[in-house]
Amino acid sequence: ILAAGLTAKFVGGFVIALASALVGIWILFALFTFYFFRDPNPNVPTGKNLIVSPAHGTVDVIDETSESEVMGGKCKRISIFLNVFNVHVQQAPVAGKVNFVKHTPGLFLNAMKTDSATHNENVLIGFVSSENTNEKIGVRLIAGLIARRIIPWVNVNDEVAAGERISLIQFGSRADLYLPLDYKIRSKIGDKVVGGETIMAAKD
Repeated sequence: ILAAGLTAKFVGGFVIALASALVGIWILFALFTFYFFRDPNPNVPTGKNLIVSPAHGTVDVIDETSESEVMGGKCKRISIFLNVFNVHVQQAPVAGKVNFVKHTPGLFLNAMKTDSATHNENVLIGFVSSENTNEKIGVRLIAGLIARRIIPWVNVNDEVAAGERISLIQFGSRADLYLPLDYKIRSKIGDKVVGGETIMAAKD
């Protein structure tokens, strides 16, 4: 009887400890989920010919590339890496009309690799600026090793304001910003940028 009582007490204590640990893990997961899906309102800068960041993250590529579907050829590119702690809501880089939305299936390579833009699942969104006639800006939203879902919130012919919410990428990922060659880049490698708020480029 004594042995059975001690066994029951031990098992009961173990079950209580296990349940407490599971509750603690669930609470931490719930808090992280709320933190991950936070959606702050950006302080959109005012001024002419400004391009704001489409994403929250770190600039790790600034170069010239060729993008045929939205930009129609050579353009400037700024690539932003989003880790799991960054805000994952994306914003329109410019005021205008959405003229292109395309989802491309692909791999789920680590988004820290800059070539993930070539191989990974992505959504390409094109904008026609309302400020400069026929000027096109592109944003490519790129899935990563953990990010397996990109949710666009805009459709072709939608009118957007600069800084307006356009999409959500779930967990770590990457966003590429495509600009006409006559824009002057204001950001640099290593910059921490805020979606809808940080000025990425401008034109005189």
